[in-house]
Amino acid sequence: MRTQRQIVDYSLRRRSLLRELDSGRVGSHEVCDASPYLKSAAKFHGEPTEDRCPVCRRENLTHVHYIYGDELKQSAGQARRKAELPVLAMTFSEFQVYVVEVCRGCGWNHLVEQYLLGRDGIEAPAEAADAVGASAPTRAGGRGRHRHLSGGGE
Repeated sequence: MRTQRQIVDYSLRRRSLLRELDSGRVGSHEVCDASPYLKSAAKFHGEPTEDRCPVCRRENLTHVHYIYGDELKQSAGQARRKAELPVLAMTFSEFQVYVVEVCRGCGWNHLVEQYLLGRDGIEAPAEAADAVGASAPTRAGGRGRHRHLSGGGE
């Protein structure tokens, strides 16, 4: 997605939790505690994956995308299909997306990642070119294009 930014990946936390589960320091009843609402969201709004549940190993995981943001008003906190997110990203200036993996069989659930979406992440092509030109040195080692625009002598 073009406007996706400020991505936080929780795979290290997930691996750590699964190691604790394997060692017996954490029980499966502590990690397989998906609420009925989360299971329902996975059923109706989730995106199936090819990944097996790391706990029961019987079912494939489902990703649920929750959206939050001030601009969303009543829609904040709702689960949305991944296909809906690009449309929302063009509609709102900025909102947060939380991706949760869920096993509909045993109830395993874990936050996979979070990121920002929205129009604020889109740069106009001219703005992007100016930003690159301003920071790139010239062949002679000058300051870039701004030297010419500031009226400095040559």
